Amino acid sequence: MTSNTAWTGMVPVDDTALAVTDSGGPGIPVIYLNGQFATQGYWRRVLDELGPDWRHITYDERGRGRKSGRSADYSFEAAVRDVDAVLAARGVDRALLVGWSYGAYVGAHWAARNPERAMGVVLVDGACPYDWMDEAMEERIRKMFRRMSWFLPLLRPTGLAPRLTAEEQAESNIELGRLGGERELGAVLDSVVVPTRYVLASGTSLGSRGDEQERIRAGLDAVTARNPHIEVSAKVASNHGAILRKDFRAVAAAVREVATLDRAAR
Repeated sequence: MTSNTAWTGMVPVDDTALAVTDSGGPGIPVIYLNGQFATQGYWRRVLDELGPDWRHITYDERGRGRKSGRSADYSFEAAVRDVDAVLAARGVDRALLVGWSYGAYVGAHWAARNPERAMGVVLVDGACPYDWMDEAMEERIRKMFRRMSWFLPLLRPTGLAPRLTAEEQAESNIELGRLGGERELGAVLDSVVVPTRYVLASGTSLGSRGDEQERIRAGLDAVTARNPHIEVSAKVASNHGAILRKDFRAVAAAVREVATLDRAAR
C-alpha cells in the first residue's frame, strides 16, 4: 500500500504506542531508526537534503520523545519488533532502513532477518563489531547514568531526555555493548545480503575516552573484507553526536547509493 497523504499519529505496539510521522507519497519508503535516547527530530537535515521525492517514516522509540509511551520492555528485541509494527501500521512491505548509533544495530539486525523486505541499509556510526564490554565497563556505564540522573527529569517534558530511569538507560546501554561484540554482531553482519553502506564519524562519543571510539570503528574492517554487500560510503570529520547535524549530506548520499543498488539488482 502507498499512502499519498502525510500522516502523524500513534502506532500501538505491545503495552505502549509510538509517535510516528509518515510523509506519504509514492517515493521509496525510508524508515529512520534513532539513536538510543534520541528522537525523530535528529533526522530533519537528512530529510530536507533528500527532499520530497522519498517517503520518509520517522518515529520515537518507547519512552522517547514527547509522546511515545512508556513500556515494561526496553530491550533490544523490542526495538527490532517496533520496526515491524511501524511498517505494518503504515502498510509498507519493503523499505530502505537508515539507522544512527543504536538505530544502526537495529537496522542491521532487521535487515539480516528480513532480506526480502529490506531494500538496503545505511548505518551511521554504529554497528561496528568490537569486544568492549566487560565488568569494569559495565560499572563505568552505571556510574555515568547515576551521575546524570539528577538533571534528566528536568529535560523529560521537552522530549530531550527519555522517560526511562537512569537504571533502565544503563541496562539498555550494557545490553547493546554485549550485542556489539565481535562474535555476536559479526555473525549478524556476515548474514546481511542487501546493499549496506556505512557513514562513519571521527573522534569521540558520549562516555568514550581517548581512542576508544576509533578502535570500535576499526572492527568494521574485517566485516567489509568478508561481506561484499557491505562497504564504507564515507568517513566524515564530525564526531558521533554531531554527524546527523553536520554531515547530513554524506548520509543522504549513502541513501541514494543504496537505492540505486537496489534498483540495479531487480
